[in-house]
Amino acid sequence: MRQQDVHDELRARLHEAAGQHEPDRARILARIERGMAEEVRSDHRATRPPVFGWVRVVSATAAVACVLGVGGYAVASAVKDDAPQQTVATTATPEPSPDATSRAPVEPADPSPGEAQETRKPNGTPTRQQPSATPTAQPPVTAAGEEDGPLWSDGSVDPHSNDFWAQSNITLKTSEELTALTVQLKVAQTGGITSTGAWRSLPEDDFTLTTEEKDGFLVYTWTLKEGRKVAKGEWVFAGQYDHERGGRDAADDRYTATGTAGGERLAVKGDFASRSGDDASSDGDS
Repeated sequence: MRQQDVHDELRARLHEAAGQHEPDRARILARIERGMAEEVRSDHRATRPPVFGWVRVVSATAAVACVLGVGGYAVASAVKDDAPQQTVATTATPEPSPDATSRAPVEPADPSPGEAQETRKPNGTPTRQQPSATPTAQPPVTAAGEEDGPLWSDGSVDPHSNDFWAQSNITLKTSEELTALTVQLKVAQTGGITSTGAWRSLPEDDFTLTTEEKDGFLVYTWTLKEGRKVAKGEWVFAGQYDHERGGRDAADDRYTATGTAGGERLAVKGDFASRSGDDASSDGDS
């Protein structure tokens, strides 16, 4: 027989016994009263000291209480075991709904006293800002010759040039302060032309220098940095280079210079031809 069946049968029997047990209180109390009456009768000599008589009464009363208590416990146990057990179901933590976790937009800070809040309404159609017009690039300045207003120029081959090396000089004179200046020297590739350096009589930190080979020329470009100025005076820009052995013809070499003086744009240009009748354009005769 399974343990569960034994348990059910025992519970049924206890329940039945508890229901049939009915203590006879009247009979028990009558016995107690008779015992007490016999103690006080004059013709009855107690064989035991009086104190034992009271012990009997107390013992009997305690016995009755025990019987009643055991019976009531048995009934309560049977009824309790017979009652269906209740199970408290616990549910998992509910998932928060989106509405519960959503927060309202944070209100902007209160305006300062005296400053009214402005309620903005969205426009029906957003206005598209037109891009600002690109400033029109100024056309390049076209040099007419070796002189333009306060700016004068000259090109020459340095007299210290030799059969393997040469230096081309650009001399500029300005009677007004220049706030912008770009000087470019173009040495024609006549064979073996390779740069060996460059210099200028103005401060080196005032200019940026680039050197490149382009379209058959070795090109030197000096550009005055923004915020710098060229004072009145005479200044020299020189490019140095190696070449093939022998006299070199500088007839195809060119230079240009553009600048600004008093808000006016200036431009000059020239070559390295002889100015005195001797062949200054040839390094071998210099």
